[in-house]
Amino acid sequence: MANSPKIGLALGSGASRGWSHVGIIDALVAEGIEPDIVCGTSVGAMVGVSYLAGNLDRLKEWVLKSSRADVYRFFDIKFSQSGFVNVGRLDKFIHDYVVDKDTDIDALPKPCIAVATCLTTGQEIWSREGKAARWVRASMSLPGLFAPVREDDRWLVDGGLVNPVPVSACRALGAEIIIAVNLNSDIVGKALKQQEVVTAEEEEGLLRYLKQQAREVSSSLFDWEDKDAAPPGLFSVVSSAINIFQDRITRSRMAGDPADIVLSPRLCDIGLLEFGKAAEAIEIGEKSVERALPEIRRLVNPAKE
Repeated sequence: MANSPKIGLALGSGASRGWSHVGIIDALVAEGIEPDIVCGTSVGAMVGVSYLAGNLDRLKEWVLKSSRADVYRFFDIKFSQSGFVNVGRLDKFIHDYVVDKDTDIDALPKPCIAVATCLTTGQEIWSREGKAARWVRASMSLPGLFAPVREDDRWLVDGGLVNPVPVSACRALGAEIIIAVNLNSDIVGKALKQQEVVTAEEEEGLLRYLKQQAREVSSSLFDWEDKDAAPPGLFSVVSSAINIFQDRITRSRMAGDPADIVLSPRLCDIGLLEFGKAAEAIEIGEKSVERALPEIRRLVNPAKE
């Protein structure tokens, strides 16, 4: 429709909870609501660029078929590097399922921004030019897990440190109606209080995989006999800390620059690194669109009201 407002989609950060973005995009497109502008932070950048590059179905197929072992193969202990994630394997995944290595960010069919953070200055960095795949990796480079990405004279890390839900980026590109997706709205507070703290001894999967690679280093770290005295596991601490600061930053940023529609998928039962719950996250994303559909339709098609 000629008079339809320009729609911006702001896809937020949230690691494995980000598969909810796939369900949200599928549900919106099924209703004939296609964004004119897509901005993403971290996993939001990955899913958003995959959508714009025409690879979302391939990405969805991979994540629904993948096992924990498939995800853990991205991780590797190399103390000479600044992260656990194997950069070569991650780049291949991005090139295969998100966007090819030769596509520039400004060559995507619709305007797009991937948000990253300058590690030196703390400045919010928006992708304006350069390879889309590299910007995706920069936007999702969570410190400690992913090595920073060098872009010009800056080291870039996860954009969720400064702008977890990039409403401001959509607005800067000219969006008139902004649909924002906040993956962390019900993570901090009640949700965390209801969950038991997972000790290092109890953490399975990824820690066990990493221990197998560096047994002589880690074996002494998992011998707590008193469960009550045992500290939370490494990734429990990291994910809880990320939940807290992203929730606080998101509230502050969105209070100052609110979206027209905020989708808040109910993802409190999906941990930051529980990549095996993709099907559940996708379904929850679809349901969040269903709940907001009357308001979305009212804003997107005001002439019909």
